[in-house]
Amino acid sequence: MSIESHIIHTIPVFDVQDLLEEPIHFFKNSIYSHVAVTEDQKLLGLLSENDLESFEKGEKISSFRTNLESFYASRETSWLDVLELFSRNEANLIPVLDEEAHVLGYYDLNDFVGVFIDTPFFKEPGAILVVAKGIKDYSFSEIAQIVESNNTKLIGAFITDTRSEVVQITIKVGTNNFSEVVNTFRRYNYSILYGNKADQFLEDLKERSDYLDKFLNV
Repeated sequence: MSIESHIIHTIPVFDVQDLLEEPIHFFKNSIYSHVAVTEDQKLLGLLSENDLESFEKGEKISSFRTNLESFYASRETSWLDVLELFSRNEANLIPVLDEEAHVLGYYDLNDFVGVFIDTPFFKEPGAILVVAKGIKDYSFSEIAQIVESNNTKLIGAFITDTRSEVVQITIKVGTNNFSEVVNTFRRYNYSILYGNKADQFLEDLKERSDYLDKFLNV
């Protein structure tokens, strides 16, 4: 999936010699969590909106150098890795760099949630299963084999939770032989946390899934 077309070029990038007054104005007039700072036209780091109260209008950004955060994407970064960057850094804006660390623009969280929801996992008709198994005992190749051995199409799967050495995986499959798929997962010692052929579960997942909430609520 190509995501380079989602790069935003209209959001400012500040130089380390700019006054802090400029990012103060930016944060107070936007909903963004971070903004990029460059030195010699290359990314130096990111200012965080959380530090806004510490900014002094008359000082240069350079006085805040040690507080800059460090994360970014490249044009080659996959959309799933970009989503992980948003979540891990509690950000809703990520700078995109070229090969020489120049800032090309930004990825916006809202755009990427839309990209995620627009994937076949959500759009293609099918049935949803949520299964759980020990983190050392599951594999995606096994999950695919279980589904396809029942002459059912595997549409997609992703990890939705990991805790206490147990991994939770949400799987979307074709509706053919759904009961057989569920029973096979049980035979392979997967716990069935949810199984539903109804499309309503997809709406619930879009609105209430903890996995998406990590991104939507940043």
